[in-house]
Amino acid sequence: MGSEIAISVLVIVALLMASGFFSGSETALTGASRPRIHAAAQQGSRAAQIVYALWERKELLIGGILLGNNLVNIAASAIATAVFIKLVGDAGTIYATVLMTLLVLVFAEVLPKTYAIHNAEKVSLAVAPVMRVVMAVFGPATHAINFLARGVLRPFGVDIGAPLGSSQTEEELRGAIDLHAGGTEEVRQERQMLRSILDLGDVEVGEIMTHRKNIIALNADEDVDTLIEQVLDSPFTRIPVWRETTDNIVGVLHAKELFRAFKEAGGDTSALHVGEIMHAPWFIPDSTDLLRQLQSFRRRQEHFAIVVDEYGEMLGIVTLEDILEEIVGDIADEHDVEIAGVTTLKDGAILVEGTVTIRDLNRQFEWTLPDEEASTIAGLVLHEARRIPEVGQTYVFHGFRFEILGRQRNQVTSIKITPVEDENAEETG
Repeated sequence: MGSEIAISVLVIVALLMASGFFSGSETALTGASRPRIHAAAQQGSRAAQIVYALWERKELLIGGILLGNNLVNIAASAIATAVFIKLVGDAGTIYATVLMTLLVLVFAEVLPKTYAIHNAEKVSLAVAPVMRVVMAVFGPATHAINFLARGVLRPFGVDIGAPLGSSQTEEELRGAIDLHAGGTEEVRQERQMLRSILDLGDVEVGEIMTHRKNIIALNADEDVDTLIEQVLDSPFTRIPVWRETTDNIVGVLHAKELFRAFKEAGGDTSALHVGEIMHAPWFIPDSTDLLRQLQSFRRRQEHFAIVVDEYGEMLGIVTLEDILEEIVGDIADEHDVEIAGVTTLKDGAILVEGTVTIRDLNRQFEWTLPDEEASTIAGLVLHEARRIPEVGQTYVFHGFRFEILGRQRNQVTSIKITPVEDENAEETG
């Protein structure tokens, strides 16, 4: 009898180890970083490729693990009950229940799962080959169990086999970006860039274009000497050309091509014709999203487009650099014109010009001001106030206090923004 008990104890220990293996494998395979495993698989890691293949059949993987785990736990409990009944009689059931609960909880659940959750990638790579065999062995039973589970859940409108949609995948990416730890300036800029890439499809060119009132344009009817002087005075290399009215854009002149033609003509401006040098303008609707426009720039190998509204009237211009700046932030060079827009005050408040875009503020300060109804900070104030505010008025919304400091006619030109804790404050006159 003593040898039988010893064998039973060894079997129980083996079953508890198997239970710990299944528990740790489940935690590791569900908690491992998908990007890291994917990167390892791309680099040729056979174990990582197996893990990725297991993930592709996650339903069967989890089913196989749970089936194996329950089999060994129930078997260990049954053997322990039989042993204690032989030793102490009917009371052995109680002893076996208490002892096996403690053993399973500590050695088959807490310990392996704690280790696996702190070493998810390492453990998942180690157990992947074994779990592939387990899936093959328990495959038929797991298929039957999953079929039964689907049948039970279907009347309740639950489809456990539905894949993640594109919006859910994007939300997962955004969550991973927000979890990108660190408060340094470098890490903050990385988060901003990654968020901006995901936002490209949601932002229209009309929100980032250079407005027509800020555009430098050339009159095609001017003499070439005057045009050359205007190009030299301009900080830009591509300049729209109009004829008769500024709304009638007939071409885009590249400064380098103008000067190349000037050199080839031996400096004789009378031999130059602007119409032969400039390129045909490329018109795009203001509703084009940045992702599509970026792809169009690459496909057409162009850097400059004229933005028009639904009636065909010119609204402004957008360049490849404008879209890149939406991703990486402002790209300044020695010819850029510095425009004051945002000033941080000593008390923590922000002094902002009305034309500054909400996206720029959100990106610079990691705010979450909404930009669905307005693209500029002045537009947001007008939308929330539902009227044109007077200088000195203060509004509180979205967790900030907006104090109107400047206004020209019907345009808000300067705003002081201060973070507040109480959003229930009312506007003041």
